[in-house]
Amino acid sequence: MLVLASPPGGGKTTISRELMRTDTQTIVSVSATTRAKRPGEVEGTHYYFVTREKFKQMVDNGEMLEHALVYNNNYYGTPKAPVEKALSEGRDVLFDVDWQGNRKLSEIARKDVVSIFILPPSWAELERRLHARGQDSEEEITRRLGMASEEIAHYKEFEYVIVNNNLEDSLRVVRGILDSERSKRTRLLNVDDFVKTLKP
Repeated sequence: MLVLASPPGGGKTTISRELMRTDTQTIVSVSATTRAKRPGEVEGTHYYFVTREKFKQMVDNGEMLEHALVYNNNYYGTPKAPVEKALSEGRDVLFDVDWQGNRKLSEIARKDVVSIFILPPSWAELERRLHARGQDSEEEITRRLGMASEEIAHYKEFEYVIVNNNLEDSLRVVRGILDSERSKRTRLLNVDDFVKTLKP
């Protein structure tokens, strides 16, 4: 369970998309959210867009791995069934969540979670990226900037930290972390049986 988190504009979504494009062993966990769909977003690909009532019903039915109220505005959460199915098939699952999501996933599956926090190279660049999206109102951008300091303050809860100066460099580091974590003895499901075959 690979967690990528960052303040808005930190680059986690871009890095996630590039990783998904090039790594066939990893699938992305699609979150459910109560926020409105943005231009270009596709239901079931970017998010599952649900009403607050439906979201609360999913939580009450135990269908969420984790969930949180973000920016005191909208709910986000990870549906449990698709994640459990992918892990049972031996695949890695990428989570594009915030620090709250990472904390909750780590509480329920500490040994399975690998967490990475993406930092922007500067505050000025963070502001520039949020304005460059052209998708949010000034009010929304101001709110996101107001919450960014709080999110950044949680970087110590993550195992790895990357300063996203350059997309290609950051992506290379993420891939290196993923390759290393996949090679840990405790994650190699059939290594004991394989070692038994290594006899003269």
